[in-house]
Amino acid sequence: MKLGDVRESENVEDRRNAGGGFGRRGPIAISGVTVVAALVVALITGKNPLELLSGAGNARGPRTHKPVDANDPGAVFVRKVLATTEDCWNDALPKMGVPYKEPTLVLFRDGVDSACGFQDAAVGPFYCPGDSHAYVDLDFLDDLQKKLGAQGEFASGYVIAHEVGHHVQNLLGDSKRARGDKDKGPTGASVRLELQADCYAGVWASWVKKKGLLEVGDVQQALDAANAIGDDTLQRRAGKRVTPESFSHGSGEQRVRWFSRGMDSGDPRACDTFAASAL
Repeated sequence: MKLGDVRESENVEDRRNAGGGFGRRGPIAISGVTVVAALVVALITGKNPLELLSGAGNARGPRTHKPVDANDPGAVFVRKVLATTEDCWNDALPKMGVPYKEPTLVLFRDGVDSACGFQDAAVGPFYCPGDSHAYVDLDFLDDLQKKLGAQGEFASGYVIAHEVGHHVQNLLGDSKRARGDKDKGPTGASVRLELQADCYAGVWASWVKKKGLLEVGDVQQALDAANAIGDDTLQRRAGKRVTPESFSHGSGEQRVRWFSRGMDSGDPRACDTFAASAL
């Protein structure tokens, strides 16, 4: 991504030096990219992604950290990407008759307290509708960028845009339409919620493309990533039988389709997965 001249958002709260404690349980956090985190870590470490997913929520052991620099490249990258989402949605959402209230993005390490309770970094980046905050473990994004290069950089942008997509859903009232395990399955509300966030990430990608901020290959990398993190793809990678009734994020084909729909149209009104008869 070409972010050299992009402004930095002021809506980033840096908690990387704060120790995470176990808070009360609150509204359910929307961890839309847990599978993204698991897949990338699997690519880096060679581990089975579903084994990583099954370990999400277990506390990590202590990690050794360098002193936090508020202006390190990773933090600057996050602030710039968040700024592009702000400009995108400040333009797009009022056209739907809804003012855009910019979310706060929290940078953290190891674990973090939120209105949705304590979340371990193993769950990956997540959005909490209870406090309208997105939460990102910057150490994960650092590894993503350094070890996967440009692909990892755009994947990081995609991750942030997806979580901001959940914030857009919260503003529009759609977050309440997914009600947990009973709404799983290939056409359940959980899948519809995640595919809509993918579509909103596509709307952001369309805006970024129009502004000339994408590099050659970024779009294809996004499509490849969307396919790779489909529930069916992850199940096949683990040598498991594909079980659509267990889907929570959608198949690779569905994720590609809805991201592409958002990017091709650039219109969030094209992202109504809840009204779609076929996903």
